[in-house]
Amino acid sequence: MNERIYSKNELMIVNAARLLQDGELVFVGVGTPNLACNLARRTHAPNLTMVYEAGVIGAQPARLPLSIGDPTLVSGASAVCSMYEIFSLYLQRGNVDVGFLGGAQIDRFCNINATVIGDYRHPKVRLPGSGGSMEIAAWANRCYIMTPHDKRRFPEKVDFCTSAGFLSGRAEREKSGVRGRGPQAVVTDLAIMMPDENGELQVTALHPGVELQDVRDNTGWEIKTATSITRTAEPTSGELRILHEELDPSGIYLN
Repeated sequence: MNERIYSKNELMIVNAARLLQDGELVFVGVGTPNLACNLARRTHAPNLTMVYEAGVIGAQPARLPLSIGDPTLVSGASAVCSMYEIFSLYLQRGNVDVGFLGGAQIDRFCNINATVIGDYRHPKVRLPGSGGSMEIAAWANRCYIMTPHDKRRFPEKVDFCTSAGFLSGRAEREKSGVRGRGPQAVVTDLAIMMPDENGELQVTALHPGVELQDVRDNTGWEIKTATSITRTAEPTSGELRILHEELDPSGIYLN
């Protein structure tokens, strides 16, 4: 056990970081996905290349960026170009290995809602919308989703499909003609879920101290489980130190 107590949020960030591989090009936004990518680059993936929607390639921010247009992203970057070039020459051509996504709702086939809660014409809540996430979900070679785990975030079917996961199943996504392989994992503060052969989410790993019933109680459908469910490793003291001392010392996202 680590002497330092870690939060559920930190557990989610660390496990998302561990999914990344050295040498990959990652399309990332701000917030917790940004922390996960920078943590990976400072640990097991030093050659990770981060791309931001605003047009920054190979960003090495000196401090935590507060938006995709934060000037700190330009410092030390390999290149700066237009948003059009980022999407057309990198993402749509298949040069982006991983896209990080999030949303207000994720359903059983990994479809994401970031547009409205409730009926589109008379919503209970109107959300920011797609931004670049629709394109990332369609064209990145693979995607990872990060979100806290509770029942309202995981309905059986999203109220509005902002970004396509596997639609109603893997065959429908393939029929749509998009090149990307779609979401490969959903990392929450309770577990890691991955799509089965039909594109439906199933529990593949539980975080320390979490039981399968905890996941079932916080999911809006009868979620499937993999044949063998593993346990994720606890965050190391080194990973926690980097998060708190180097990446987010002010606790903007960690708190």
